[in-house]
Amino acid sequence: MLVTNSLLAIFLAMPGGTEWIFILLAVVLLFGGKKIPELMKGIGKGVRDFNDAKETVKNEMEGGMKSTPATEKINSENISK
Repeated sequence: MLVTNSLLAIFLAMPGGTEWIFILLAVVLLFGGKKIPELMKGIGKGVRDFNDAKETVKNEMEGGMKSTPATEKINSENISK
């Protein structure tokens, strides 16, 4: 019940059509027509960098989980000494 009420509150709090128009109008007025493409380019670069970093971490974690049996044996021998 609490989860349903929370999701309903989040859904109702999202801006509708008219609100989006006012938000876009405010962005155009604040940044101007020439700055918006630069702003979007910066946001896109940030998203790409984030996704690249996420993939790098994912690959490193998967690579770390795939260890060879010889490596595991050496590690277990070093721990027992």
